[in-house]
Amino acid sequence: MIAVMNLWGFFIMGMDKKRARNNHYRISEKTLWNVAFFGGAIGATAGMKHYRHKTKHVQFKYGLPLLAIIEIGIFTYLFKLLA
Repeated sequence: MIAVMNLWGFFIMGMDKKRARNNHYRISEKTLWNVAFFGGAIGATAGMKHYRHKTKHVQFKYGLPLLAIIEIGIFTYLFKLLA
């Protein structure tokens, strides 16, 4: 599930970037944050950097990497608990 959310986070950053370039209907920031919050922050951060999307928005520039670090900590803790 974690891998799926991170792939989805990466994918929607690319989709939103493509839509922004083509002046199409955009993916809402709320949706981007929801995917990141529910386990996709690592993928969303990677997508943001790869596609150079939302990098000028302070909340994304600093918030997504911070959320990714928190998620890595949570995932590490949970994996150690289950091992």
